[in-house]
Amino acid sequence: MPFHAATANMAALLRSARLLKFSPSGLIQVTRTKRNGPPLGRLYSGALGGGRTGACSRLIGPASENASSSRVWPYAVAGVRGYAMATEKKDEASVAVRSKQAQQFDWALAKLDSSVRRTGRITKTLLLRIFHDICRTGYPSGNQALLLLRSCGSLLPEVPLEERTVLAHRVWEKLQELGAQFDVSHYNALLKVYLQNEFKFSPTDFLSKMEAANVQPNRVTYQRLIAAYCQNGNIEGASTILGFMKSKDLPITEAVFNSLLTGHARAGDIESAKNILPVMRGAGIEPGPDTYVSLLTAYAEKGDLDSLKKTLEEAESADCSLMDRDIMQVIFTLAKAGHQQYVPEMVERLRHERGYVPDAMNLCLSLITQGQEDTAFHILKNFSSLHPDTLGTDPPNLGNFFLRHCVNMDTAVEKIRCYCKELQELNLHTAPLIFSLYCALEANKTGVSLELMKILKEEGLPVRPHYFCPLLNQHVKDNNTAGVVEVVKGMQELGVSPDAETLSNYILPVFPSTEAARQALKDAGVPLESEDFLSLEVRSLAVSNLAKLYNLLSDPSFPSLDHSNFRGSLILGFRKSDDLESMVKITELLYKDERFTNESSNPAEGASFFLYNLIDSMSEGEVQAQEDMLRKYFNKLQTQNITVSVNIYRGIRNLLESYHVPELIKDVIALVDPKDRASIGSVSAVPRVTGIEGKVLVLEKKLAELKAENKPLSSVLKQAIQALCAEENMQRALELKQQHEDEMTVGGYASLINLCCRHDNVEEALNLKQELNRKDSSIVLDASKYIALVKTLSKNGRVEEAVDILKEMKEKEVVMNDTHITMLFYTLNAVVTKGGAPVIRRLQDTIFTLGLAKPSANLCSPLITAYLESKDLPGALEAALECQKHYNQLPRIHDILVGLVEKGDTELLQKAMDFVSQERGEMNMLYDLFFAFLQTGRYREARKIIETPGLRARPGRLQWYAEKCIFANQMEALEQMVDMTAKLFECDRDEMYSYILRLCKETNDWEKAEAVWTKMQEENVIPRERTLRMLADILKNNGQEVPFEVPETWYEQAATAQQVKSATTPTTAESVTEYQARLLALCKKGKAKEAYGMLKKADKKGVKLTPAPYDHLIRALLAEGAIEDAMVVKDIAVSRVPGFQLSNIATSLLIITHSKKGQAKDALEKLKSMLQADHVPSQLAITRLVQALGNHGDVAGIQEVESLMKGLGTSLNLSSMVFVNNKALAHIKNGDLESAVEVLESVYTSPDSTSPSMSFVFRKILEDDDDKALDKLSAMAERLANHFACYRPASDLFLQLLDMDKFEDAKFMLARCNALAEQKEVLLSYLSRKAQTPGQMGRIKALLSLIPDFTEKQVLYPYLLKCHVLDKDLPSAKALQEQMQEEGMVVDELSLKRLAALYRDAGETVPFPEPPESFKFYADKLRERADKAQMTAEE
Repeated sequence: MPFHAATANMAALLRSARLLKFSPSGLIQVTRTKRNGPPLGRLYSGALGGGRTGACSRLIGPASENASSSRVWPYAVAGVRGYAMATEKKDEASVAVRSKQAQQFDWALAKLDSSVRRTGRITKTLLLRIFHDICRTGYPSGNQALLLLRSCGSLLPEVPLEERTVLAHRVWEKLQELGAQFDVSHYNALLKVYLQNEFKFSPTDFLSKMEAANVQPNRVTYQRLIAAYCQNGNIEGASTILGFMKSKDLPITEAVFNSLLTGHARAGDIESAKNILPVMRGAGIEPGPDTYVSLLTAYAEKGDLDSLKKTLEEAESADCSLMDRDIMQVIFTLAKAGHQQYVPEMVERLRHERGYVPDAMNLCLSLITQGQEDTAFHILKNFSSLHPDTLGTDPPNLGNFFLRHCVNMDTAVEKIRCYCKELQELNLHTAPLIFSLYCALEANKTGVSLELMKILKEEGLPVRPHYFCPLLNQHVKDNNTAGVVEVVKGMQELGVSPDAETLSNYILPVFPSTEAARQALKDAGVPLESEDFLSLEVRSLAVSNLAKLYNLLSDPSFPSLDHSNFRGSLILGFRKSDDLESMVKITELLYKDERFTNESSNPAEGASFFLYNLIDSMSEGEVQAQEDMLRKYFNKLQTQNITVSVNIYRGIRNLLESYHVPELIKDVIALVDPKDRASIGSVSAVPRVTGIEGKVLVLEKKLAELKAENKPLSSVLKQAIQALCAEENMQRALELKQQHEDEMTVGGYASLINLCCRHDNVEEALNLKQELNRKDSSIVLDASKYIALVKTLSKNGRVEEAVDILKEMKEKEVVMNDTHITMLFYTLNAVVTKGGAPVIRRLQDTIFTLGLAKPSANLCSPLITAYLESKDLPGALEAALECQKHYNQLPRIHDILVGLVEKGDTELLQKAMDFVSQERGEMNMLYDLFFAFLQTGRYREARKIIETPGLRARPGRLQWYAEKCIFANQMEALEQMVDMTAKLFECDRDEMYSYILRLCKETNDWEKAEAVWTKMQEENVIPRERTLRMLADILKNNGQEVPFEVPETWYEQAATAQQVKSATTPTTAESVTEYQARLLALCKKGKAKEAYGMLKKADKKGVKLTPAPYDHLIRALLAEGAIEDAMVVKDIAVSRVPGFQLSNIATSLLIITHSKKGQAKDALEKLKSMLQADHVPSQLAITRLVQALGNHGDVAGIQEVESLMKGLGTSLNLSSMVFVNNKALAHIKNGDLESAVEVLESVYTSPDSTSPSMSFVFRKILEDDDDKALDKLSAMAERLANHFACYRPASDLFLQLLDMDKFEDAKFMLARCNALAEQKEVLLSYLSRKAQTPGQMGRIKALLSLIPDFTEKQVLYPYLLKCHVLDKDLPSAKALQEQMQEEGMVVDELSLKRLAALYRDAGETVPFPEPPESFKFYADKLRERADKAQMTAEE
C-alpha cells in the first residue's frame, strides 16, 4: 500500500455524503485486548478549565456546532516531511549548533516544568517569552515546537479559550515559517489543544491537511478525532472513524469509550451514554475512574443531581477511587452549565488530598475566566478548612491568585470589594484591598486603581505616594505631560503629595525643564516648598549642570540640606562632567559649608567620604580613562587646602591599587595632612618572588651525598620511602628505614604503615605504629592511615586493637572528610565475611559513640548485610530497627522487605511497616511497600499502594527503583511502575518513559521502544531532547524509520533510506514554502553545495524566500568551510530581505571558519561586531578563535577576547586554561619563552590553583618539534614538581611523551622526577582513556614498563583485557586470562562477557559459562571495585 493510501481512504470516507450508521456494540468486538491499565491522559497535573477531551483525557465543556472548514487552519500546511537519520561523522560546528539548541530546549522545558510542578499551570507571559527566545535563534527543533504547541491548552487556565487557540495558531504559523518540520506528534498535539480549548474544526479537513503534508495519522490521531466528533455530539462521525480503526485492527481503548459516552450525552441520548459501561465490560475493558468521570460530567451538564450521587456510589462500589481533581471536573461542569446550586454538595465531597491546593487554585482560575467568580469564591473559602501548614502563610494571605485574576479579567470593582471584605472577616487575608490595588497597578488599569484607592481612603487605610508610580510610569514613557498632570491632580484629590522619588523618577522627567515642571505643578496645586522638591531640584542639576548647581548651593539664601540627600546624583554628575572648575568649587563648598552636613559630623569629614565614594563608584576602566582628569582634580583640591584623613586615604589607595593606577596614589597622598603622612610610609612595589632553578639527583644518590656531608637528609629520605611504597617494594622500604632510623619523619612512617596494611602485614604495621609513638606520642597520622590499620586488624581478628586505634583517633581529634567516611564503609564491608555481625556491631558502635563519623545508611548497611547473607531475616529487621532508633537510619530496608514478602512472613512485614510509618512517615512506608511488591511480582498489591489518595511523586525514590530495574534487566517490573504512576501527582512522565527506553536500548528492543513512543503521545507527554535522541538511536540501530525530527542531526552526511526530493526552482504546482522546505532538508542532510546551486538558479528567476532558508544555507556552507559561497548567499539575502542579519549560530560558524582558515583578525572583528549587537557566540567559536590567535602569536588579541568574555556576563563554560594555554603558545610563537613560562607558572603557583591541565601546550610544541620551547617548559614542570609539589605539568608532559612514542624521553623524565609514579589518579585516567580506542596496547605497555605497579592488578587487568578485545587479539586475551588464573585472581564478569564476545567473533566456542546480565550491570560492579582500589591507594 502506498505511504498515504490509508490516510486518503480515511479522508475520502469522511467526505462521503452517505455516512454509515454503526452501533457501538456491533463495532467494538475487541480481540486480544485487555484493559490497558489506567488511562494515561494528563499532561502534568492537568489545569482545569479547558475541554479536557481527547485520547486519554476527560471531557468537559458544552456541546458546540461543527465549524466551517475555513476556520480550521488560517494558513497552509506545506513541506515534504523529511526523516532525519543520524550518521557517524559529526562536524565540530554542528556540535556547537546542537549543543546550544539542546541547552535552550532544556532551559525552556525546565522553566515550564517548574511552573507546572509548583502551580499546575503556566502563564501566558512565560510561554510567550520562551516562544520569542526560540524563534530568535533561527530554526526551531521539532521538540521545541511540540513543547510550545502542547502549552497552548488547559495549562493556561488564566487565558480565555478563544485566545488560547489563536495563540496555538500563531505558534504553528511562525514555527512553520521558520522551517520547523512537523510530524504526527505535532498534529496530535494540535488536536489535543483544539479539544482542550473546545475549538470548532472539521476533522475531515484536518485529515486532508495531514495528507497534504505527507504525514500519516496514527492511533492517537484517530482517537482524538473521535473525541472531536463526540465533543459536538456527532456520533455518526465518530462511528465512521471507529469503523476505520476496526478495519485497520487498531486497538479500541478506554479513552475511545469515554469519548463515545460523552458524544451520546451531548447528543441528548443519556441512556446510550450510560449503556457504554456494559459495552466496555463486554469488550473486556473494565470501566476505570476516567469513564466514571465522563459519566459524571454528562450528568453535571444536565444538572441531574440524583444520577450524580448514584454514579458516585457506583464508582465507589466498583473500587474506582476518584480523586479531588475528578470531583473538581464535575464542579466546573456544573458551574459552567448554570447549575451552581449543586456545587456546595460536590465541594463537601472533596477530601483535600495532597496536591489539592494547586488543583483547586486552577479550578478557581478557570471559573473566573469563564465568568463564574462567585463559584470560584465558594471554592476559595473552602481552603480555610485546611490545616495552616498546608496554606503555608503566616499571617494568612489566602486568595492572592483569586484577586489578581479578578482584576485582570475586569471583574466589577464593587464585587472585588465584597470579596475583599469577606476574606478579611474570615481572617483569610490580612490586606486584600491593598493587594487588589497592587494587581491593578501592575496591570496598568488606571480606572480600577483609582476606584480601589478611593475605597482604601473610605476604609481609613493610608494611600501612599508610591502607589501612583506605576500609573505615572507609562505616561513618562509616552512623554505624556497632560497624563502626568492628571494623575498628580488625582493624588491631590486623595490628599497625597508626591515624595522625592516620585517627583524625580515619575514626574519631572516628562517636563523639558525644572522651571516648566515647577509651573505645571504649581498650576495643579502641588506645594513646592518641601525638602523633597528641593532635594529633587538639586539632584536634577547635579546630573545635568554643575555650574548652575554651584550657583544655587553657594547662594546664602539656600536652606540647609544634608549632602547625603543628593550625594549619589552629585557623584554621577562628577563622573559625566568635564567641568573641572565647578567640581573643585562644589567639593570646597561641601568641605567648608556646614549647611550641607548633619549635626553629628563636620563638613571636612563629609567631603572626605564624598571623595572616597566618588572613586569607589567608578569602574576600573573609567578610572584608567580619566586618570589625567582625576590627577588635576586632586591637585586643585590640594591648592584649596582640602585635606583627607589617613583612613580615607588608605581606602582610596586600596581602590586605586585594585584599579591598577598606582601613579594616582601620589596625588592622593598629597591631600593627607603633612603631620599625618609619616604614619603612612612609602609606597613601593614588592618584587615578585620566583622559584630557585636547579635539578635533583636520583634519591638514593642524594641520600648518600647528604650522609657523607653530614647534612640533614630527612626530607630526601621521606621522598625515597614514598617512592618505594608507590612501587610496593616493602622490603627495600623497611631496609631503608632501618638504615636511617634516626632521620625518619612522620611522613615516612605513615607511608610505611600504609604499605604494610596494603600487604596485610599486621605485625609490622603495629610495630611501626608503636615505634612512632615512642618517638613522639603526640604525632597525629592522616585519617586514611588509621583506617587502614583498623581494616587490617579487624580482618585478622584483632578487634579490640582496632577499637583502640579508633579511640586514639578520637583522642587526637583526627579530622575526617567524605573520602574517609567512604573508606570506613569499605572497612566495615570487608569484615562481613571475616567476622560477621558481632564484629561489625562492635566497630560500628565504637565509631558512632566516639563521634568519628555521623551515622548514615551507608555506614549502617554492613551490619544488615551480615544478617542477610546468613539468611537471618528477623535478625536483619531487628538490627535495622535498632539503627533507626539509635541513629535515625534505616539501612537496606528494601532488601529486608523483599525477603519478608517472598517468605510470606506477614507478621514481621506488618511490624516493619508499622515501625517505618511511625518513624519516617506514611508516605515513605507506602513507597517501601510499593517497591517490595513490584520487586516480587505482586503487581495488584503494588497498584493499590500507589493509587492511595494523597500520594505524590518522589522523583528520587522512583529513580532509585528504575535504575535498579535497568541494572537487573527487569523490564516487566519497570513497565508496571511506569504504568502505575500515570496519575501520580507531580510525576515527571518523560523521565519515567526514558527509563523504559534506556532498558530498550540495552536490550535492543525496538518494537517496545516504538510502542513507548505511541503511548507517550497518547499521554500527551512532552519528550526532552535526550529522550528523542535515545528513541531515534534505538530505531536507527535496528534499521527502522524515525517518525520524528531527531534533534542532533545537523549538517550530517546523508544516510537515510528516503531521499529528499530535489528540485531546481519552484514550479506552478509547488509553492515557495515547499521549495524552502526542500532547501532546508538539503542543508540538514549535508548537501550544502546542491542547495547552493538551487538557490542561485532560483535567485536568477527572482524567487524571494523568508530569512530562515538563507541563514541555514549559510550555516551549512560554513560548516563545510565554503566561506566564499556563504558570503554570496548572504549578499543575496541582504538584497532580497531588507534588514537581513546572520543568526547567532551562523555568526559563530563564520568565526569558526575564519579561525580554521587562519584568518584570525577577521574572526576577531566578527566577534566584536557580534557582541556589539548583543549576540552571544558559541563556546566552540571562542575556543577556535583563541587557538587561531595563539597560532599567530597574537597575545594582545587573546587578551582582548578574554576581556570581552569577562564583560559578557556569562562564562559559556569556557575553561580559563583556554586563554592561559594559548597565551603561552602565542609567546612561544613569538620566541618569548620567558613570558610563556611566566604565564603558566603563575597559574600553578597561585594559592588557589586547582592544578589544571596544560597538555594542549605540550602536545603543540611536540608536534612542532620545538626543542627549545620543550626544554624550557620541561624545566618549568620539573621545578614546579620538585619545589612546589605541583606535579600536574610534569605529569602532562610525561604522558604526552608517551603518546608521541618518545619512550626514552619519558623514561629520562621519570628518572629526574620520580614522584610522577605517585600521580596515580592521572595515570589511571590515562590508562582508562587509552583503553577506549583500538591500537593503544603499545602505549599502555610502555607506561607499565616504566611504572609497573601504578595501580592494583585487579584494576589493571580488566583494562588490558578490554584492549585485547578492542584489538580483536584473541591469543593475547587467552594468555592474559590464564595469567590471571595462575595468580589466583578471579576474572570479573564484565571481562568474561567481553572475552565471550571475542570468542564468538573468532568463530570459537566459549569455554566458560557466559555471565547472563547486561554489560552495564557488570560495568557498574567493576567501577565500584576500581573506586575502592583508588581510595585505599597512597595519595
